[in-house]
Amino acid sequence: MTHTGTDELSASALAANDPRDMLADALSLADQLRDAVWKVESAGLTPWESTGGLVIAGMGGSGVGGALALAAIGDEASLPMSIAQGYELPTWTTPDTTVLCSSYSGDTEETLACYEAAGAVGARRVVATTGGELGQLARRDGVPVIPIAGGLQPRAALGYVFTAAIEVAGLAGVAPRRTTELDVAAAHLEELAREWGPAGPDDSEPKQLARQLHGSIPLIYGTGPTRPVAYRWKCQFNENAKLHAFDHYLPELDHNELMGWERAADSGQFAAIFLEDDDLHPRIARRIEVTRDLIASQAATTVVVPSRSGSRVERLLALTLLGDLTSIYLAALRSVDPSPIAGIDALKRALAE
Repeated sequence: MTHTGTDELSASALAANDPRDMLADALSLADQLRDAVWKVESAGLTPWESTGGLVIAGMGGSGVGGALALAAIGDEASLPMSIAQGYELPTWTTPDTTVLCSSYSGDTEETLACYEAAGAVGARRVVATTGGELGQLARRDGVPVIPIAGGLQPRAALGYVFTAAIEVAGLAGVAPRRTTELDVAAAHLEELAREWGPAGPDDSEPKQLARQLHGSIPLIYGTGPTRPVAYRWKCQFNENAKLHAFDHYLPELDHNELMGWERAADSGQFAAIFLEDDDLHPRIARRIEVTRDLIASQAATTVVVPSRSGSRVERLLALTLLGDLTSIYLAALRSVDPSPIAGIDALKRALAE
């Protein structure tokens, strides 16, 4: 049953449902960007030419931060860029490639494997972490470390890992530096935090969206630069709201997933969210319109979320913040604490044995 959620989304109700204050961490995205720029500078990195491109190795929130950075860079990249979300680096990694190993805890086993693999091929390595085994190995090997602030859930440190990735891309000569864009984006995110936060209007965009989605399974559809944003939304709904959610992207979903909607109402309540961007191919904009019309009768709700104006960095981070806050407000509507991730913790313990 879907509720209006007015009381559940009051500032006091949100605080009671979120004892570890995941909401405050999400709202600190602007501060994270500014602090992260300083932390990159503190690592003592000087520009270099990475003629073999850039690989960002990371899982979970660290991997998403890297993917968002690559989407923000987009076609301004002058050399190959890739994300390694697993135990292995791309086969094209050479001694001329820079490998950024990003792990909040420093103990992510897949990222540690990529760190060792990068060393084996002689690639230039940079590390972003709070410490752990990855930090120890980097200190042993003389590899520069970009420090990340501690005391956060890994997924809540997005501003740090995003900034580390986009700044390393600039330092490695793979893409233009974006320090000014980060500063402008931080100012915009501060404004949005006030507008969208717990003390903001009851009809703010993330609160309204959470109410629309409550009681349904969200399917988040990105396109072009919003593709990794859709994945971030899916992950945040999973971890914060403890809710199944799925992502796909246009135009690919029109060649397969569209048929899954034909009798979707027979299987459950599904909601479709389309994440737009100012920089869309005109045919993609038309596909969103047509696809939404085709699935509307089988969906609990359909929502088109436009991006805010500004640079691509600004637009993608604003959409990301919107998804993060929506997931936490959904957690409140579902009466679940957004912070604990018991299943993931249990998996890690079992693997450690």
